Amino acid sequence: MLRVLAVDDEVPALEELAYLLRQDDRIEQVTTAADGVTALQDMVQMIGAGERLDGVFLDIRMPGLDGLDLARLVGGFPSPPRLVFVTAHEECAVQAFELEAVDYLLKPVRAERLAEAVRRLEAATSPAAEPGQDDVIPVELGGRTRFVPQQAVWFAEAKGDYVRLHTVDGSYLVRMSLAALERRWSEAGFIRIHRSTLVAAKHVSELRFEGGRVSVTVGTETLQVSRRHSRQVREQLVRQHRGVIS
Repeated sequence: MLRVLAVDDEVPALEELAYLLRQDDRIEQVTTAADGVTALQDMVQMIGAGERLDGVFLDIRMPGLDGLDLARLVGGFPSPPRLVFVTAHEECAVQAFELEAVDYLLKPVRAERLAEAVRRLEAATSPAAEPGQDDVIPVELGGRTRFVPQQAVWFAEAKGDYVRLHTVDGSYLVRMSLAALERRWSEAGFIRIHRSTLVAAKHVSELRFEGGRVSVTVGTETLQVSRRHSRQVREQLVRQHRGVIS
């Protein structure tokens, strides 16, 4: 069962969130904090006392230490709790997921939507959870936010300070580094084939050797593998597909 901390400077919203969380059979304990500084102090005290903290349900707009700044500090803990943002501000979704949030809920919080967030938190904290199984990347599209699931991505290309995600439905530009995405998705089977390209091994249908060059077919695209990464890519793909590629 999960032990969580709820943080919100608006007392009615905090009480409602804590009440809903306590109705969920998967939640063992709910503690609350009315501002970011108090939440940080409580977390430090809990960790220092050896208490388990699985997740933090965190508002964003708070006086003093806001939710995003608190999340960055929490990310520096040796074993940080997972984060679920609960906010009225949908424009912060990209920043939240860059901080590897498990979920992003908009106020007013609906009970069924909160239950889904708890399910994701439970999956993310379970030792048996498949890495990246629920991970999504938020993409800003002219005032709208589209959530691109990791499982839909064929490959990713570095574009300066951005990464372009390629899927069967099109491509999407997000502000993050390819190195950060590689760290985030490496355990989900994403492998580097070039300094500027990361591919999903499960979407690779062919590994080709021609004239000393190596390429892979991913979805409908053929991508070049750099000489530096050729051996590693082949070995990883062979392990991934258990001899399908030879």
